[in-house]
Amino acid sequence: MNDSRKNAAVPGWDPSSPEVRRDQVAAFDDMRARCPMARSDQLHWSVFGHRDVSRVLHDPATFSSAVSATHVSVPNGLEGALHAEFRRIIDPYFAAREMAAFEPKCRALAIAAVERLPSNHDVEVMAEFAPRYALAALSLFLDWPREFQQPLMQWIRRNQQARRGGDAVAMQAVAAEFDGYVREVLVLRRRGVVEQENDVVTRLLSERVHGRAITDEELVSLLRVWTAGELATVAASVGILVGYLAGHAGFQAKLRAHPAILPEAIDEILRIHPPLLTSRRKTLRETHIGGQAIPAGEILTLMWATANRDPAVFAEPAKMRLDRNPADNLLYGAGLHACPGAPLSRLTLRVLVEELLRSWRIQPATTIVPVNAFYPAAGFQILGARFVAAADPGQGAREAAAAEYPP
Repeated sequence: MNDSRKNAAVPGWDPSSPEVRRDQVAAFDDMRARCPMARSDQLHWSVFGHRDVSRVLHDPATFSSAVSATHVSVPNGLEGALHAEFRRIIDPYFAAREMAAFEPKCRALAIAAVERLPSNHDVEVMAEFAPRYALAALSLFLDWPREFQQPLMQWIRRNQQARRGGDAVAMQAVAAEFDGYVREVLVLRRRGVVEQENDVVTRLLSERVHGRAITDEELVSLLRVWTAGELATVAASVGILVGYLAGHAGFQAKLRAHPAILPEAIDEILRIHPPLLTSRRKTLRETHIGGQAIPAGEILTLMWATANRDPAVFAEPAKMRLDRNPADNLLYGAGLHACPGAPLSRLTLRVLVEELLRSWRIQPATTIVPVNAFYPAAGFQILGARFVAAADPGQGAREAAAAEYPP
C-alpha cells in the first residue's frame, strides 16, 4: 500500500515518475506550490518550502541527522557531543589559511583542464570534463595516489549507472569498492607512503576523538563523504555553471568585466539550478510541519532544490539576482550540519570558472542535445558546450603551471 494512504490529508506523489524525471526541479516546484508536504514510498515525508526546511535544519533536538541505523556517516549522521567533536577536528581542514594554501595548486589544475578543451568543437561536458575535474581537484586536496585516479573515474561511471538504475545490489557493490580504495590509502599512509609532506590523510590518522584514535570505520566514512559524496555534487555544479554561462553570453561579459562578483554569482546560479536535491532527517519526537502531525521516528526528505526556489523567500526565484540575502541560500545547508567542505567546493568552482572565462567564450553546443539528470542525481546527464578561444596574455605562465599539475 502506498504510504500516502496512511494519512488522507497529505497528498501522495511518485518522485520517480516519467513526468518528474523529464524536469525534476520544475516538478518539485509544482509540488511546493500545491502543498507544503507530500508522501511517497521512495522519499517518505517530502518537505518542500523554505520556511519548513529551514526550521528542520535549525532544530536538531527534534530532527536528527542520524537517519541510518546500519551505516555510520561522519560527520553528517552524528549528533550531540560526538558530532561537535568531529566538527572540531574537521573544520580546520577547510579554514581560510588552508584554502589559501590550496588555491595555487587548484588553479594550476584548473588551467590544465581548461587548456585541454578543444577549440570550437562541441564538448560533452558531463562525459569527461566535469567529473574528471571534480575527481582531480578532490584527489589533489586529499593527496590521493595518482594511480587511483583512473580506477576512481571508472568507479564514478559504475556508481552513476547503478544510481540511475536504482539497482540496490549494484550500489552496495560500488560502495564497497570505494571503501576498498579508502582502506588502501590508509594502509599506505600508515606505512609512510605519501604524495607530499603533511598530507590530509596522514594528519587525520593522528587526530584524537575524545582522547582516542579515530577508528578505521570512522575514517572510511569521513573520507567517503569527502570524496564520493563531493564528487557528484562538484561535477554536477561544473555542468550547471558551464550550461548557464553558455546560455548567457551577456552575463559572461559582465563577469569578465567585474570578476569580484563571481563568488556570489556562482552561489546564485547554483541556487537557481541546484546541484544537490535532497537531504534526510529523522523525527525524534512528535511534531508538526505544514499543519501536519508527524510522529516520532519518521523520515523526512528535505527538498533543497525547491526550497531554494521558494518565491516566499526569493522574489523572482528563477531570475539571476545578486542583491539577495546570502543567508537565505541553502546551497550548503544551514545550522549545525551545514556543509564543512563548502569553502573547498566554492574555491574549486570559482577557480575553474575564472580560468574558463579567461581562456574561452562559452557557447551552446550545436550537435549535442542536453538531457536533465534525475533523482538521485542533479543537474545534467548530458550537456554540450562549445569553447571559442579568447585572447590570453598569460599563456606561457599558464602552460608552465599546467605542466606542474596535470589532471
